[in-house]
Amino acid sequence: MVHVLSSRILLHPTDPERSRAFYGEQLGLAVYREFGTGPERGTVYFLGGGFLEVSGRAQTPPGPAAQLWLQVADVAAAHEELVTEGVEIVRPPVREPWGLVEMWIADPDGTRIVLVEVPSDHPLRYRPGI
Repeated sequence: MVHVLSSRILLHPTDPERSRAFYGEQLGLAVYREFGTGPERGTVYFLGGGFLEVSGRAQTPPGPAAQLWLQVADVAAAHEELVTEGVEIVRPPVREPWGLVEMWIADPDGTRIVLVEVPSDHPLRYRPGI
């Protein structure tokens, strides 16, 4: 059995500076740590219970199978903030048939990001025995 102590998503963007501006300034993710120097240096952001590392450089963007799922407290508020920051909204907030409120955006390389709100009446909020 593997005992996982921490986790991190690794992204190698086609334009590291543009991606750091997107994740750090437009999304406002807090920096956990930075390493290396130059345009391909690494920046690790806090991402809820894990981390997002933007480092290196890729020749081509990741395929459509790579997506990020980010839970937020209030999708409507996140929508307003991101519009103000100039983030392109791929799909505005919608309450899905499965009960979650979801909004889709994309990073500069087209990596799709879903921001998810779990409403107070959703089964994911149910904690038996608590």
